[in-house]
Amino acid sequence: GEVERTLNVTLDPDTAHPRLIVSADRKCVRWGTTQQDLPDNPKRFDFILCVLGCEGFTSGRHFWEVEVGDRGRWAVGVARESVRRKGEIILNPDRGIWAVRQWGGQYRALTSPTTFLSLGCSPRKIRVSLDYEQGQVTFFDADNEVLIYTFLLVSFTGERIRPWFRVGTGSQLRLCP
Repeated sequence: GEVERTLNVTLDPDTAHPRLIVSADRKCVRWGTTQQDLPDNPKRFDFILCVLGCEGFTSGRHFWEVEVGDRGRWAVGVARESVRRKGEIILNPDRGIWAVRQWGGQYRALTSPTTFLSLGCSPRKIRVSLDYEQGQVTFFDADNEVLIYTFLLVSFTGERIRPWFRVGTGSQLRLCP
């Protein structure tokens, strides 16, 4: 099969909610205490504190790693290009988001309804692995290769899929390398 490629993912500031601060190198996003005065555009999330990666995939196997740190709230995964950007969004596969989240030390897969994940230790770095043809999105603790969750038999229907990040109060996410 095709070799899985480590991706050098960067963040797309045009999609970032105005409260999210994207670093100049587009590798880091953090929650900001104030809302920035940014032009609203059709690409920008205006309600949920999300940002997309610049890269999009319509085939192949890819993975990338996200440092999530040890505090704050976050969710990481992938989203369809067509994911709704405006207003309240339900975060689940029916709406084009496949992700896991940490909220108050509780880990869940954003299935419908959500799936509680019992993890032995709190991951500091998450590996997101996408296999477009197999329809799989898999999450690992990148430091010890422990499987966190797999979405199986996902139908991407030929649509472009992009890295997706949600940043909660007090959080910061950093893309590796």
